[in-house]
Amino acid sequence: MSQFYFDTDNNGHKSFELPGARPHYNPDRPGQVEHIFLDLSLDIANQSYHGSCNIRLLPIRNGIDRLTLDAVNLNIQSVQVDEESQNFDYDGEQLSIQLSQPTQVGERLLIAIAYSVEKPQRGIYFIQPDKHYPNKPTQVWTQGEDEDSRFWFPCFDYPGQLSTSEIRVRVPKNLIAISNGELIDTQKDGNDKIYHWSQQQIHPTYLMTLAVGNFAEICDEWQGKPVTYYVEKEREKDAKLSMGKTPRMMEFLSEKYGYPYAFPKYAQVCVDDFIFGGMENTSTTLLTDRCLLDERAALDNRTTESLVVHELAHQWFGDLVVIKHWSHAWIKEGMASYSEVMWTEHEYSLEEAAYYRLLEARSYLGEDSSRYRRPMVTHIYREAIELYDRHIYEKGSCVYHMIRAELGEELFWQAIQTFVRDNAHKTVETIDLLRAIEKATGRNLAFLFDQYVYRGGHPDFKVTYSWDGDANLAKVTVTQTQAQADNNKYLFDLRIPIGFGYTQQNETTTDSKLSTFTVRVNEREQSFYFPLQEKPLFISFDVGNHFLKTVSLEYPVPELKAQLEFDPDPLSRIYAAEALAKKGGLEPIKALSAALQNDPSWGVRIEVAKQLAEIKLDQAFDGLVSGLQDKNALVRRAVVQALAKIKTYESYKAVKGLLQDGDPSYYVEAAAAHTIGAIASGNLEEKPKEEKVIKLLKSVLEERAGWNEVVRSGAVAGLAELKTSEAALNLLLEYTKLGVPQPLRLATIRALGKISVGQSPVNLERILERLAELAKETFFLTQVSVVAALGQMETPKAGAILRSLADQTPDGRVRRQADEAMANVQKNVGTESALRSLREELDQLKQQNQQLVSRLENLEAKAKS
Repeated sequence: MSQFYFDTDNNGHKSFELPGARPHYNPDRPGQVEHIFLDLSLDIANQSYHGSCNIRLLPIRNGIDRLTLDAVNLNIQSVQVDEESQNFDYDGEQLSIQLSQPTQVGERLLIAIAYSVEKPQRGIYFIQPDKHYPNKPTQVWTQGEDEDSRFWFPCFDYPGQLSTSEIRVRVPKNLIAISNGELIDTQKDGNDKIYHWSQQQIHPTYLMTLAVGNFAEICDEWQGKPVTYYVEKEREKDAKLSMGKTPRMMEFLSEKYGYPYAFPKYAQVCVDDFIFGGMENTSTTLLTDRCLLDERAALDNRTTESLVVHELAHQWFGDLVVIKHWSHAWIKEGMASYSEVMWTEHEYSLEEAAYYRLLEARSYLGEDSSRYRRPMVTHIYREAIELYDRHIYEKGSCVYHMIRAELGEELFWQAIQTFVRDNAHKTVETIDLLRAIEKATGRNLAFLFDQYVYRGGHPDFKVTYSWDGDANLAKVTVTQTQAQADNNKYLFDLRIPIGFGYTQQNETTTDSKLSTFTVRVNEREQSFYFPLQEKPLFISFDVGNHFLKTVSLEYPVPELKAQLEFDPDPLSRIYAAEALAKKGGLEPIKALSAALQNDPSWGVRIEVAKQLAEIKLDQAFDGLVSGLQDKNALVRRAVVQALAKIKTYESYKAVKGLLQDGDPSYYVEAAAAHTIGAIASGNLEEKPKEEKVIKLLKSVLEERAGWNEVVRSGAVAGLAELKTSEAALNLLLEYTKLGVPQPLRLATIRALGKISVGQSPVNLERILERLAELAKETFFLTQVSVVAALGQMETPKAGAILRSLADQTPDGRVRRQADEAMANVQKNVGTESALRSLREELDQLKQQNQQLVSRLENLEAKAKS
């Protein structure tokens, strides 16, 4: 079994590098690939195709007598160079061509490879109806990133080679074929139709694509260029709802990046069973069909809008400016993720963009604290796909934001526009971004990159404050808790603004003003003294909250309450809410309850709801429950999720009422179904009968099939909370069968892991048997769900299933997740049965203690009044 690997040089965090990781470099280039032409005939019924791949190569040096191409599991029939047959060796992974004439600089080679493919494992996917899913559409689509193009055509498969490309493909005449670039010809031939697409701008092999299906085609345009949405027929309305802002986004990004959209068209194709959220193939993005919204989902789902702008941003960052090696993927993924923030700011508000940024930061922070810590740029890994994690997306976004805060608005956009213009249709590495910044602004940001990009981690700040009334001095002490006292290695050196807040009363409103000082924070612990005219109402650390960090505020309650009420920055108000909840007691409950009612930002109200549930006093319930009336669905959802932590009969009744009456939002109903199970699983004084809870959740499963199975997946999560219930388990096992709608089935598979920890040995065996069976399915998302379920289990047998899955899966992401899940299972095993009864006793004690403390707080409050 694999061990935990702690990197001694990683500040106590798990290492990113798993056993088997090694340095990866681009191969030596024999020459410049100038053009790739695929000419293919699809046999969809038999999941196969045949045809030819022609590659035009301009040699870079004389005397090369052997060319090595990437080509996995292809049937290579013949190889010609300049129409002459060549000898070749093929080992199932690489095609080695022995050139009869060694290369000469300046003399192009035309390589023609005839080949066929049967039942491909990766790269190209055949989707068809079957007896379990008779309504599934017939589709064929490709997915090249990271190194999967080699599974569907022979190529030099790494991002450093850029060439033009064309694809001619024969398909049944009722289907449409979409590819990169422009459609230059279509021909009918009997029962078939031949589509011929040509991509005139150079791009890497991983961005070549083909999508085939019986699609409806919805036409839009931007500045005379076609903007097209392809979806299954009868989903036209959803297409417009989900992707209709695309032309406005193209206008916005063209202006921001200082470079008009570069390709002849922009198509978005929504495909079934897609293994990513979206993929930015040049001029032809593929999206999962699960991103298509109906009107009710559009109420509180902005994920689709973010996905659409993310993939569109890649048409500049990734497709126009191409990374030279996977280790620099943060440049494109970070900017695509930051474009989600920029769009939120442009379309909604600065406050909402700030909250979006906080959620991105937390996503990275979660990975850093629980999974591993790594530099954003590293070429040491097992497979390149492992790099596609929260460090390059969300942390990358935060780094772009820090660059923007450091340079200021005008210079930031000058730098970004210089980077895009100087590197259009070229490959880049991280250093090129630093050079563009320096060229455009004269600023050298190496200090920021050294701290945040080339090494792992971020600062963890603890901030304390005190006021000396005699001297009118504010004292602020900042500690970098991530650094050990005797080791400066993990210290950050940053210039951080600290603000002191005052309010001014107008006739109708109270305005806040900040008096701000910038200090250099570069030691483990520093105290700063600020002479002020009068005592501030509140203190704001890192005004604007531009730095990626964690922060723990240790201020007195009055200052925290004032900050929660008056700080103009929503993120600062959120940090104040967290600090208040840690203090506990009635005063913080009152302040948080008022903020849940009154804060103008829904992001702050969401966070306040979470923090109220952290205070273990019965009075927290009264503050929270009023939030069920919030006009914003996202806040109602957060309130329902928070009520799951308040395991009382009152909270059960409140959520049950909401579930029975329904809510305009799918997500609120889903959260209610999950929370019902979570509350009912607690040690309540007055306990709802388990069979009644199961009956209620069963009725949701039977009656509320709807968009993407969101609500029914909530019911499944609710059932999984009833960890000791055999009836709940039986119901879950039913919903893991083939034929159950896929999103619901996947949610149920994951739920088996959660419910397993309280089941009897006999039932545990049933769960393991079912997961072992499911692990044999080849679909990527099924495998991911099986891994997620097994990773939660507390039995060595889960490790054995994970091991065989890791050994057999062709997918690097599944392999990595399975290895990590095995380490998790090892950690869970052995401690469990002894701890479980202790945990239950502790829960009961906590509950009784909470009731006593709550009564005491009430008495004290009465005595004071």
